[in-house]
Amino acid sequence: MAPQKPKQLNSRLVLVATRYLSRAHALAYRVSRGRLGGNLRVGAGFRKPAPTLLLEHQGRKSGKRFTTPVIYMNDGRDVIVVASAAGRENPQWYRNLMANPDTHVTIGHARRAVTAHRADADERARLWPRLVDTYADFDSYQTWTEREIPVVVLEPR
Repeated sequence: MAPQKPKQLNSRLVLVATRYLSRAHALAYRVSRGRLGGNLRVGAGFRKPAPTLLLEHQGRKSGKRFTTPVIYMNDGRDVIVVASAAGRENPQWYRNLMANPDTHVTIGHARRAVTAHRADADERARLWPRLVDTYADFDSYQTWTEREIPVVVLEPR
């Protein structure tokens, strides 16, 4: 039997707190050049810190620029991220990236130009076990939703 998603994850308070904590995380990351916030230490990250980058994305409707901290792993020259939103709906950054795939990521102090695409079925099957090894909670998130959580490949450009 799959574990049940905690009901608190859908509360308005958690969603608002996540938004503000994400902004604080991005600010600390930027100011410290990745020394603060470069590893997530929440959930599975408490036992095994997960590497975090800053993902820039342009609002598909507003055109505004946003920056979101996201767990990542490297796959050769590519950077891989997961649009999990803790098993909720696809996050805004994912929808924005699919509409405007040319963007930048910051890892530590280095900013890189990348182009995003959703991993196809074969890519996802190859990458998913490594992503779960990077952050074990991804596996739980997948059991909490009926949607297939998208894996996004960020290729250097």
